[in-house]
Amino acid sequence: MSGYDAVVIGSGHNALVTAAYLARAGWSVAVLEAGDRPGGLVRTDELTLPGFRHDTYSSAHPLFTGGPAFAELGPELLALGLDYRRPRYWSGVSTAQGAVGVVAGSVEENVAEAERLAPGDGEALARLLKEVEPSIGPIFGLMGTDLATPAARKAIHRLTHDAHGGLSDFAHLFTLTGRVLLEETFASPVTRGMLAPWALHLGRGPDEVNSALWVILVLVALTSAGMPTPVGGSEQLAKALTALIERHGGTVECHQRVDRVLLRDGKARAVRTGSGQVVTARRAVVASVNPDQLYLRLLADEPGSVPPRIRAQAGRFRYGRGCFQVHLALSEPPRFHDPRLAEAGEPHLTEGLDALSRSVNEATRGLLPAEPTIAFDCPSAVDSSRCPPGQAVARLQLLDVPCRPRGDAAGRIDVRDGWTEDVKRAFADRVLDLASRHITNLPGAVLDRHIISPAELAAANPNCGPGDPFGGSHDLAQSYLFRPLPGRPGHRTTVPNLYLVGAGTWPGHGVNGASGYIVAKQLLSQTHANRQK
Repeated sequence: MSGYDAVVIGSGHNALVTAAYLARAGWSVAVLEAGDRPGGLVRTDELTLPGFRHDTYSSAHPLFTGGPAFAELGPELLALGLDYRRPRYWSGVSTAQGAVGVVAGSVEENVAEAERLAPGDGEALARLLKEVEPSIGPIFGLMGTDLATPAARKAIHRLTHDAHGGLSDFAHLFTLTGRVLLEETFASPVTRGMLAPWALHLGRGPDEVNSALWVILVLVALTSAGMPTPVGGSEQLAKALTALIERHGGTVECHQRVDRVLLRDGKARAVRTGSGQVVTARRAVVASVNPDQLYLRLLADEPGSVPPRIRAQAGRFRYGRGCFQVHLALSEPPRFHDPRLAEAGEPHLTEGLDALSRSVNEATRGLLPAEPTIAFDCPSAVDSSRCPPGQAVARLQLLDVPCRPRGDAAGRIDVRDGWTEDVKRAFADRVLDLASRHITNLPGAVLDRHIISPAELAAANPNCGPGDPFGGSHDLAQSYLFRPLPGRPGHRTTVPNLYLVGAGTWPGHGVNGASGYIVAKQLLSQTHANRQK
């Protein structure tokens, strides 16, 4: 490898988005990835039996397909083989008592379903959506904007203030918990239990300040985007982005761990790999890492470039709850009490809002939940290429588990040594038993299973810290203009020419491509501005 216009550290999907934009604009780009293939947490493997292809970490991509990067790169990605399929319903809920609800890609259908579950709830849902409608466009516009810019701050001010200079209704909504919103809006416990878990997918519990906003945003976004899953597996996104980069002359190199960012004249000008190779960057270095890794490891040899306050904040960067997954190879498709759930992209198996609140609280206190909330997905329902004919791949995902367990809320599993194989198997048995209350052919249809705990996440990707799939806690004190660090919000670092992308930056969580888009636009607009001078 020689010098490039830009060097990108890591190949998570945000890093690949940035590299794709730069390569399309004529920049020479090198993406350096420590692992065996590009994609980060966007990965597909035969985890159980031959012929059963599981999405190892992330699965469906509604935030990406509904975002600005896909709007611009989508036609070329689709031409390179990326193909999305969508289920009939994007989500739903099942309770052990047999109560079921589904969420569709139509506001009218969702209003009708809410009304079926409790008279008056349909009108309440329609009213809620009408009330938030004026804010939705500006909010989603901010998803593709660096919040540290003057334009973003003006947009935030307009959102949070009314015409008379007082605080707006949105400002009040911003402070609400998901529980308050759902209990004040809906009479049906089923509707509450159907919508509440989606805040958890964005790193927030239902009783956390600001979680109400994310319940609404998911409802609006996924009603529009559905639950798109790539044919062949989640990794097809990484493969298509890599192919796009290479089509435009860029390069993606694996087994290339970057140990240091090197400065010259106070600017980021090169990186050094674990093998000692120095790769120069004429215009920019883009790092897909969390701020603790950047300021404490990659810039460890450049102490003068990081103010003491920033270094201290990086050392206090916090990680949130962990993720536990049980991947299943099934002899037949899953069967629910209500067949509509077999057509839902990612329904939740839960006893409702209070059960979710309890399991999140247990996980926050370091306990294995006695009855965790299960997100269930079966991608083979829309993509038959994932498994042999007549069979199925499925996943039971839990986002309410501790990264470092200190006890078991049920008092049955000894966790003194952490996520050992015995602990993982015992907890997976609990999860499968809970799922069998909702899915009638479990566990009988299980041919094989593969377990991923926070320990495996931590070993697989340093951006997960001790096992947090969201790249760091997303509580209010570490979100928005506090992300990645309160003293350095946005995607520009303390070092000129050095940028951050990934879940550790705004807008954080999930496969959205937004931070990669933001940094790419910053770099390309800066180049355009320089040419105009």
